[in-house]
Amino acid sequence: MIQIIETYHSMLIGALGKTLLLTLTSLFFAMIIGMIFALMNVGRSRVFNCIGTVYVDAVRGVPLIVLAYFIYFGMPAGIKAMGVQDFRLSALQAGTIALAMNCGAYMAEIIRAGIQSVDKGQMEASRSLGLSYAKSMRLVVLPQAIRTMIPSIINQFIITLKDTSILSVIGFPELTNMGKNISGNTFKSLETWAIVGIMYMIVIVTLSKVAKRIERSLSRDR
Repeated sequence: MIQIIETYHSMLIGALGKTLLLTLTSLFFAMIIGMIFALMNVGRSRVFNCIGTVYVDAVRGVPLIVLAYFIYFGMPAGIKAMGVQDFRLSALQAGTIALAMNCGAYMAEIIRAGIQSVDKGQMEASRSLGLSYAKSMRLVVLPQAIRTMIPSIINQFIITLKDTSILSVIGFPELTNMGKNISGNTFKSLETWAIVGIMYMIVIVTLSKVAKRIERSLSRDR
């Protein structure tokens, strides 16, 4: 194990960095997607409610690995069939899109639940003061909802971090993919996967502790 660490430590750390980069980038876009569809679901328009519900149910009903294959292989093939020959997606681009879409569906439910946890009287009071629905949501409801959403968002970050391992199937050089390469080069599967598992565990346990501390802090402030 020590020999593997000495030889491949820079590659492992680099792969962990790519894993975190992919996770953060995906979570950023997932927040945007989640906010859009959450607002559709809590709005008064039945058309928007239907669109938001269909997106959430459809994406959550498709395994992430199938979504990744569809975006990385299927989407370029479909676009080429339409006459665009030079269209390609890198593993990072396809992985980011797949994770953002998948995480965005779950973020939509987290944000929706956070918004609905705020007393309806808050919206009614702000509207009675002359604020528009959009301003009431942005200035009154969302700031209160975010307090309840933060622990769930951190937990979703942890889930997305673990889901990046699935993207090794499309060749993205994240930590699991690097573990496969090192295991194949050294023929030391036990030691290699133990190191990879420990690296994941350190990051995830740290994030879990942060989530619990934030949750306790928010509970004390209420």
